[in-house]
Amino acid sequence: MGVAGSVACWSLPAAAQSTVEAIKKRGELLCGVSGRSQGFSFVNADKEWSGLDVDLCRATAAAVLGDDKKVGFVMVSPTDRMEKLRSGAVDMLASNVTLTLQREAGLDLQVGVVNYYDGQAFAVTRKSRFTTLTALGGSSICMAAGTTHLVNATDWFQARGLKFTPVILDNKDLMYDAFFAGRCAAVTEDSSALAAAIVGRANAADFVQLPEIISREPLGPYVRNGDDKWLSIIRWVQYAMFEAEELAIFQANVDERLRSANPAVQRLLGASPGNGKALGLDEKWAYNIIKQVGNYGESYDRNVGMGSPLKFQRGINALWTKGGLMYPLPLR
Repeated sequence: MGVAGSVACWSLPAAAQSTVEAIKKRGELLCGVSGRSQGFSFVNADKEWSGLDVDLCRATAAAVLGDDKKVGFVMVSPTDRMEKLRSGAVDMLASNVTLTLQREAGLDLQVGVVNYYDGQAFAVTRKSRFTTLTALGGSSICMAAGTTHLVNATDWFQARGLKFTPVILDNKDLMYDAFFAGRCAAVTEDSSALAAAIVGRANAADFVQLPEIISREPLGPYVRNGDDKWLSIIRWVQYAMFEAEELAIFQANVDERLRSANPAVQRLLGASPGNGKALGLDEKWAYNIIKQVGNYGESYDRNVGMGSPLKFQRGINALWTKGGLMYPLPLR
């Protein structure tokens, strides 16, 4: 290794410590979230936060600060969320953001681990009698600015020799207002968010989601580039939640499982040390996540699964051992 390589190697740890040290000094993790997406990040009238992304933020706070309540939620929109992360207004971004090449490489950001696999879908009114996406050719479609949805829809319709009229709104609230007011024949968003927006309405039965899913939308957190230690923490927080589910470690039994003779359980919960030191965290970092937030399955169930109003099946978001895509890397 030459001198330039050595300088680069030694410069990274100093930069990598900046986010973690800033969080510890502040005593709070600043997490950029939507706040408008039921099941993922939603704040109710009583200022209570819930959602799959909210749980990821809380799990990260539990790992770094030992307390899942030490989180400041910063509401972001599709048009300003990347800049708020880049500017340092938030420490991490968890707001239903699709992980893409141009966002990571083009915006000088880094992606964490996928916490939900989704795809772009379309909804229409039942009375419109649209039953397929091709039937929407020539129609107007509402969508939010700052998302991947316009490019995806344009690619899909052009590939089939069809046209549509995009109606671009500044945010999702305006998008749905326009659709429900009849300004568009359809509205498009990630399938899960689309379902959540409709399920929450009193006249939900008046709408239907078309069967076509036109894109891959792997959703997950982003962090700033150049902070490798922080990126590692973000990734392993999610893997720890997957691992806990696979090992059947829940909030209710995590203290009992501390006495397990299973080496994998001992490593995850910190009874066998090493993982905490590698991340620069307390050895109980993963124990704190499970005790305070739960494993991935618990989070999924209460936010978007059968324990929630959305009642989404696990599908591809199940663990790899159950036919899904959620696969924790080895925690050792």
